[in-house]
Amino acid sequence: MKKLFSSTIVTLALTMAVSVGSAFAADSKLDKEVKDVLGTRYQTGGTSTSGFDCSGFTMYIFKQFDVKLPHQSGSQYKMGKKVAKSDLESGDLVFFNTNGKGISHVGIYVGENKFAHASSSKGITISSLSDSYYVKRYVGATRVTNSDIFDETNGNDGNQDHDDVE
Repeated sequence: MKKLFSSTIVTLALTMAVSVGSAFAADSKLDKEVKDVLGTRYQTGGTSTSGFDCSGFTMYIFKQFDVKLPHQSGSQYKMGKKVAKSDLESGDLVFFNTNGKGISHVGIYVGENKFAHASSSKGITISSLSDSYYVKRYVGATRVTNSDIFDETNGNDGNQDHDDVE
């Protein structure tokens, strides 16, 4: 009985470890920065680990890479190079219209059709671009990193918003 209980605990722990790690396309500096703040609470106007709104979260993460972003999702959308949904890469910003008035939400694409963002109900979380809520509200994506920074976010060696989100 003791062996069965121990093996069940080990199996459960391994399953949880694998499922947590699978939210990210690669083990990169970007992944580490996002993982470090997962679960941080949502706070309107928040830009720190005591609470984030969506653009405050993206500002905070990109600041770790010396990339300055404004604190407003609509302004962030105007930066960088537009990227087709089919060409998304880890580190790209993804944008949504959650209030019917234009760009009102932003997140960071982390690979495998998932993005990290500040949800008003869940705090910093990982969601799927395939979730019906986000499919209906997706507007576009931009790449705000140069190739050197982008390589760093992917682990390669070089060879104020008012969002009302689920």
